Amino acid sequence: MGISRLGFIAGLIWFMAMDWQGLCMAQSNVHRYNFVLQNAQFTRLCETKTMLTVNGSFPGPTIHARRGDTIYVNVHNEGDYGVTIHWHGVKQPRNPWSDGPENITQCPIQPGKNFTYEIILSDEEGTLWWHAHSDWTRATVHGAIVISPARGTTYPFPAPYAEQTIIIGSWFKGDVKAVIDDALATGGGPAISNSLTINGQPGDKYPCSEENTYRLMVNSGRTYLLRVINAVMNEEQFFGIAGHSLTVVGQDAAYIKPITTNYIMITPGQTMDILVTANRPRSYYYIASHSFADGAGIAFDKTTTTAIFQYNGNYGRPSSIPLPVLPIFNDTAAAENYTSRVRGLASRDHPVNVPQTVNRRLYITIALNRLPCTEATCTGPNRLFASMNNVSFAAKPIDILQAYYRSINGVFEADFPSEPQKYFNFTGNVTSINVATARGTKVTMLNYGEAVEIVFQGTNLLAEMNHPIHLHGFSFYLVGHGKGNFNNETDPKSYNLIDPPEINTVALPRSGWAAIRFVANNPGVWFIHCHLEKHSSWGMDTVLIVRNGRTRAQSMRPPPATLPSCS
Repeated sequence: MGISRLGFIAGLIWFMAMDWQGLCMAQSNVHRYNFVLQNAQFTRLCETKTMLTVNGSFPGPTIHARRGDTIYVNVHNEGDYGVTIHWHGVKQPRNPWSDGPENITQCPIQPGKNFTYEIILSDEEGTLWWHAHSDWTRATVHGAIVISPARGTTYPFPAPYAEQTIIIGSWFKGDVKAVIDDALATGGGPAISNSLTINGQPGDKYPCSEENTYRLMVNSGRTYLLRVINAVMNEEQFFGIAGHSLTVVGQDAAYIKPITTNYIMITPGQTMDILVTANRPRSYYYIASHSFADGAGIAFDKTTTTAIFQYNGNYGRPSSIPLPVLPIFNDTAAAENYTSRVRGLASRDHPVNVPQTVNRRLYITIALNRLPCTEATCTGPNRLFASMNNVSFAAKPIDILQAYYRSINGVFEADFPSEPQKYFNFTGNVTSINVATARGTKVTMLNYGEAVEIVFQGTNLLAEMNHPIHLHGFSFYLVGHGKGNFNNETDPKSYNLIDPPEINTVALPRSGWAAIRFVANNPGVWFIHCHLEKHSSWGMDTVLIVRNGRTRAQSMRPPPATLPSCS
């Protein structure tokens, strides 16, 4: 992925290299891509393995579009098992059929089959990403979505000299599908990744990795726009560039008030747009990322991935390359210091439209749980689960969207609890609390146009830790967050209803709460889940169904004729 000059794309784009690069044909405001899911061999950490990719590349192709465009992606599955693709952060107005989560809005695209997704952009502007949304396939099947301003408009900051996508990922020496399949069979936790990566490379702090370490070549005095994506499977990240300040100007494809900082904390699922000026002596500087994990006793990837921020010019290679000074892995204060500074831009061209009052409230506890493990494959008496409001989500063979649209009974129940079924000191001493959970396929029904507030409440059951919670089909406003148990009388008094950030993935703090607001103006079936992949696999998920409004423009579109079969 090389640096691309702004304005390079005009009219017709042909961007391909042999059989591994995405082929895109862009005309006016419609773009077409072909994605081929295929196995390919990659060598990392001195070992070679076969893994599922898109078009043979890791990370996969970047999708380029402008605000308000429509993108068609024809996905051909030449792999060994069924897969779906999700367009993370794209609202897909009235079009849940192309949202992508397996058994929520569609059944998988089976080997030998294909399906064309229609990706409808609305007010998103900045960086999003796409990834597989079935099993753990997203570890190797993911890529960036770059959404430029609409024609005739520009960024709300001086145009950068060039831009580059930075994808932080996870590398497993083993097969990622086998990692989670084995964990679910035994009832225990999955193996942690063997390394982190930047643009598919671990970096020269790992064995057999120096030659292919990713290098970002820059010209002295120029400013670059970095589009940073956290595609890591199970860890939040601290990220920085040695000797260089970062100016964060966007998050989750919405602009924010610029934040100047030496590091960011970015959760799995989040994206950030960052301006960096090459204003240091010509040399090499490390770009680095390592995990933020402040939960006691939680296994996580303790390695550091690096790339090189390298100045163009004639000079000798330095004998040593400086690393950025990042917070230590469990520095909760550093993470909070960064996240608390994020504010929406709230300008004339990019206004904040947060609901000032709400008529629907949900209070959702987030927890890890245990239930008896009775299968022959179990390695202990208990199995790990996770839940929202003490319901661990269990997907069905028929996706919820089709069941809802076609009135198929027995697939889901419309009785997800709107508040915890049992109140206790969620963030205190919970040793006497039963860690069992119910299981079910329960959803929440919302009327079109309702102003919704959801308060996510962390709990200390089994482990105290952060949770990145992602909502499909919407961006929402983060109006408040804090430590301890949410107080519905006093905490709303501190809400930010002036310039809250508009995001699609919220970092729920350890032993704390986060409050979001949005208007339910997108009819369809929409997934909510923790973006730590192990937690989602254990059931830390639920579904919102937004009923149709009164007009056709307020109603779901009909399903495409080529929707993958659930048989």
